[in-house]
Amino acid sequence: MSSPIQTAAAPPTSRFASPLVPIFLIVLVDVLGFTIILPLLPFYSERLGASPTIVGALVSTYAFCQLISGPILGQLSDRHGRRPLLIVSQAGTLAGFVLLALARQVWLLFIARAVDGATAGNLTIAQAYISDVTKPKDRAKSFALIGIAFGFGFLVGPAISGFLAHYYGYEAPIFAACGLSFTTILCSFFLLPKREPVHIRNEEDELNPGPGGKRLSLLSWGEYRKYFRDPQLARLLLQWLFFAFSFSTFISGFALFAERRYTWNGHPVGVREVGYIFAFTGFIGMIMQGGVVGRMVQWLGETRVIQIGFITSFLGDVAIGFTRTIGQLLWVAGLSNIGGAGLRPSLTSVITQKANKREVGVVIGLTQSLMSIAQITAPIISGLLINADDKYHDQRFLIIWAVWAGVLSGAALFFAPRKTPAPAV
Repeated sequence: MSSPIQTAAAPPTSRFASPLVPIFLIVLVDVLGFTIILPLLPFYSERLGASPTIVGALVSTYAFCQLISGPILGQLSDRHGRRPLLIVSQAGTLAGFVLLALARQVWLLFIARAVDGATAGNLTIAQAYISDVTKPKDRAKSFALIGIAFGFGFLVGPAISGFLAHYYGYEAPIFAACGLSFTTILCSFFLLPKREPVHIRNEEDELNPGPGGKRLSLLSWGEYRKYFRDPQLARLLLQWLFFAFSFSTFISGFALFAERRYTWNGHPVGVREVGYIFAFTGFIGMIMQGGVVGRMVQWLGETRVIQIGFITSFLGDVAIGFTRTIGQLLWVAGLSNIGGAGLRPSLTSVITQKANKREVGVVIGLTQSLMSIAQITAPIISGLLINADDKYHDQRFLIIWAVWAGVLSGAALFFAPRKTPAPAV
């Protein structure tokens, strides 16, 4: 295991000219595994007897375990490097998927998601890695690589899930995700540089505990408070929290919402249809992240792109609550995704630029903790609203679910920074 503290003269031992190439491939394969499970899990859980409320709690279990373990994995990656911790995290994901495929009772589903969540640091470590190897002015474009991976993942993964579940049963997509997860382990072992590249090193930097800066534990919320005392950074973090709540509300509840709201060829929407709907939105996201978002940032600036993203997410989510056909849904979701494609990479970039370079690891860990809090809370609220629809046979609860997701995005607009943050030095 190599030390993350390297001198500027030590080149990365990688066959790729850019260290972003292997990390992109790793994130891409990892996202494919995640998106294969995404449309399947609610239906898989319902087949084993879970109610919408239990499905929400199941999603929250993953996020809760991630909230506990995420800072620990982050600290370890700062101390020992990104590569070994990525491999540990990916191994946990593989174990969780195997348990999920073998589950025949609901309580086993909870164990499977807990194992996966307890080792879930893939995306956070990948973000820290990107921050390590890019300069502040290039980070929006570099973080967009994760957006491209998500876009391609949402294009291919859900479609694979829907196809395999429809023709070969619910377990088939999970075993496919297992195979992809094992592939990410191989990619991390063979493709990532063993000596991690760092752009800038000097004597002061050598005192840093890791290439992305120190990272705080879950019990260090008192130290996190100083980041909320900075008015500009606090507003950005609150925007991130609202984004996380809105995104988590939609992702955790959409499959159950669609099952109760839409029909296809005379039967309620199922795994295949939900998978294809996610694939459609992933196609749009991939096109936008493939170059359009970068041009939008150049033309409008990151702050304006963030505003547009929240506005379109607000309008799109609210409108989805009033759609009645899949055709209407696709129009609304398509327009919403076009406007919102630049939201996540731009917001991530602005937040990391606001942080001191030796505290980027702390801020990235903080955003992941905020995301985990949203992913714990939002699925439970979604499950309760959709369960109320089942209990009272009143689809107004489905409308409330969609409107709630939109209101969360709209609320983020009130916390926009008063001026564009300057990159930290």
